Amino acid sequence: MDYNEIIMKHYKEFWGEFTEHKFNKGPINELPMDFKILRFAPNSKRNMWTYATCGMSTNKVGVNPIEIHIFAPSKNDFLIELLTIIVHYHVTGGNLGLGHTINFGCSWYGNSKSEYGLISLPYLDGPLFEILQVEVERIQFLWLIPITETEVEYKKKNGLEALEEKFEENHFNYLDPYREGVV
Repeated sequence: MDYNEIIMKHYKEFWGEFTEHKFNKGPINELPMDFKILRFAPNSKRNMWTYATCGMSTNKVGVNPIEIHIFAPSKNDFLIELLTIIVHYHVTGGNLGLGHTINFGCSWYGNSKSEYGLISLPYLDGPLFEILQVEVERIQFLWLIPITETEVEYKKKNGLEALEEKFEENHFNYLDPYREGVV
């Protein structure tokens, strides 16, 4: 089994069947050759769409190898493009990781106020999902949570843990694109 097949098997064990997608515009030649986005439809265990990278960690062997995923309330092909752009940033020198924020440059969903993403632990899936050992490489699977500009500023001033506490206090609905910020 090759590297990406191992990653796809890992996702499938947790989330079930998926379809593979590629965004074919821009400098995609700078991405890992077999890079793709996997889309998981809602199923009996989850009532949401999931979009996940597969191969983001390929070019980062030994240096923060991560894969990220984002949840959505409905099918949204823009998320294929968004994740591809984020992966391009990561593999060409951005070196993203836990606690980092990303400026999407636009709303992640329609007229949403969430134009940023927070790279967080995969709280819905736990530590068995978070880490995958592939030979000598340890891949970390992280959750990309859409957040607002005020939440980014709060995190910068108070830290990741403080922002995540605000999410809990306010019963944060990560699937609501039109939610107000928690701060």
